[in-house]
Amino acid sequence: MRTETENAARVVVIGAGMAGARLAARVPGVTVIGEEAHAPYNRVLLAEVLAGRYEPDVIALPPAEVRRGVRAVRVDRAERRVLCDDGRVIGYGRLVLATGSNPVLPPLRGLGRTLPDGVHPFRTLDDCLALRAAVRPGVRAVVIGGGLLGVSAARALAECGAQVVLAQQGEHLMERQLDAEAAGMLRRHLEALGVEVHTECRVRGLRCTDGDAPAVRAVELADGYELEAEITVLACGVRPRAGLAQAAGLEVRKGIVVDDELRTSDPYIHAVGDCAEHGGTVYGLAGAALEQADVLAEVLAGRPARYEGTRALTRLTLRSPSATPAVAAGAAGPGGGLDLAAFGDSRPMPGDDVIRLADATRGAYRTVVVRGDRLAGGVLFGDLAAVGTLARTWQDDEPLPADMSLLHLLTNDGGF
Repeated sequence: MRTETENAARVVVIGAGMAGARLAARVPGVTVIGEEAHAPYNRVLLAEVLAGRYEPDVIALPPAEVRRGVRAVRVDRAERRVLCDDGRVIGYGRLVLATGSNPVLPPLRGLGRTLPDGVHPFRTLDDCLALRAAVRPGVRAVVIGGGLLGVSAARALAECGAQVVLAQQGEHLMERQLDAEAAGMLRRHLEALGVEVHTECRVRGLRCTDGDAPAVRAVELADGYELEAEITVLACGVRPRAGLAQAAGLEVRKGIVVDDELRTSDPYIHAVGDCAEHGGTVYGLAGAALEQADVLAEVLAGRPARYEGTRALTRLTLRSPSATPAVAAGAAGPGGGLDLAAFGDSRPMPGDDVIRLADATRGAYRTVVVRGDRLAGGVLFGDLAAVGTLARTWQDDEPLPADMSLLHLLTNDGGF
């Protein structure tokens, strides 16, 4: 067992994902322990790697000193040290848990601890590369889950030439970010790419081959219908990786509970990213993870900083297989691309004002929610000309001018 000298000022980060890498770039001398063998990468772009648009090295984050392929197995809070699976013991002055999240494996018949051949989660670069190696033109693929990750995976598989079915249990796609009208436009765009979309569709199980190495052959729905599948992608959400924190006796609810300085129930331990629960919320979004890392960097430097919830924008770009970059960057259209941006709380509450503009001809849709004198959230689809102004207004969280027309929020770029 190798014990590294304890340093009262030493910052140790467990997790080399986007939050951990961001923190390492902003805090000098950080020791980062990373379980994956890969250098830190931008997981937002995994669908681009799956589609073959980018190679893995393109999505690498700026270099950071990471002890790769090392797993932290225990946190000794009394001695302030981390025990690793390679026998090392690393002392810390401050510890940061950036352990991320695991994909949710739904309780489906035919799905055990070992995944059948052809069944893939879609969370890490290794998941992505395994899926990319399995895809070929004409292969039948079923994506279970119609959130941001499932939509991205379905689009990427379609670009690879797969015959894709997307099964979503909820009423519409991307329920966390989109209202029904925007989700309907997204559905039509996916269908134009050849993706068959089923909503309000509950999956009951997988039908697999018999033998020592079972392989998926179909996805069974609750109504008895079967979707043929040579590849099945599980995009059913994520769950915070909080086991290390829980074993160490830290407060854990949905995630590792943190305050406005991203501090856990132990004053020497912080948590950021997908594993952290702030104000009762686990965001599970890359933008929120980066924001938390930035705030924590200030806190660790001894400067006043508070995290007050995410102000990050969710953005998704869909392209058809034949779209050129110039076409994909523009408005939606058959054979072209489509941009989507969502921010804040776009679901109106009683008393809110809702402003909505839609242009079916151009495939453009914009809606914003105003709560009191502030912009609460919104969705832009197909035409993002106004997204910069809207996002800045929301991120600044300043009162809207009393003399501003609410319609001006959506048309200050000159309108449609």
